[in-house]
Amino acid sequence: MKKNKYKGRVRRWLIEIVVFVVAIFAIFTVIGHFLIRPVGSELSNKNLKAALTQKRLDYVAIGDSLTEGIGDQTNQGGFVPLLANTIGDISDVNVVSQNFGVAGNTSTQIYKRMTKEKKIQTAIKKADVITITVGGNDVMKVIRTQLMNLTERSFDKPAQAYQKQLTEIFDFIRKYNPDAQVYVLGIYNPFYLNFPDITEMQDVIDHWNQATQEMVKEQKKMYFVPINDLLYQGVDGNRGVTSSDGDIQTITNDALFEEDHFHPNNIGYQIMSDAVAVAYKEHYNEK
Repeated sequence: MKKNKYKGRVRRWLIEIVVFVVAIFAIFTVIGHFLIRPVGSELSNKNLKAALTQKRLDYVAIGDSLTEGIGDQTNQGGFVPLLANTIGDISDVNVVSQNFGVAGNTSTQIYKRMTKEKKIQTAIKKADVITITVGGNDVMKVIRTQLMNLTERSFDKPAQAYQKQLTEIFDFIRKYNPDAQVYVLGIYNPFYLNFPDITEMQDVIDHWNQATQEMVKEQKKMYFVPINDLLYQGVDGNRGVTSSDGDIQTITNDALFEEDHFHPNNIGYQIMSDAVAVAYKEHYNEK
């Protein structure tokens, strides 16, 4: 009885957010082609310390829509150029960045691009710093494909497949570049402020991030950067902005893009950049 009640609850919630999901993937198609990606040339050395000595550093960003910068109204590539500037300030170097983010990509699709596109392989080989955004679309794929029968257990096998794919991504990067520092960003719950009572969704996000973090810990010179707590309750955790229209109150996450309520906005991307910058400042001198 309890299980049926839970399924009914999740089904009602999913019907409410399915409009968000449909809008998100429509935006991937329409907006994705118009974003500008910073493009850089190659660097001959692979050692971060040597790069700092030469006053030049190559930064490569790989991932999904968060790397591509969907929601960035400046069309400059989301957190990537912001982080590049900050890294330059911290290390007193000229940072040249390349952005290989593609909206909608799952971990499998990201890995396939890495194995097929020579430009990505060359960039990885020459990189001093790499960031990865991955996992959000793997979670959304489970929601879309199991819409009417979703439970927390629905994420078990996809989570295992994701972890296997993430291992392949890490191994591929290290095959081409054993020395680059790699910063792996976590995923966040964009629906929390609108559906705070659906605690199961936050549990899924938390478990997903915990698994990713544990995998990153096993890798040399790789660092996990959590962002959920910085974004899911809005700027500074203030639970968003509340607006009223008659008797109807609407809560908006002010860290998210107002046109889809899913991707970060300019403020959200700055928050992400700052989070990675904190990790970089802590680790960039490590051998």
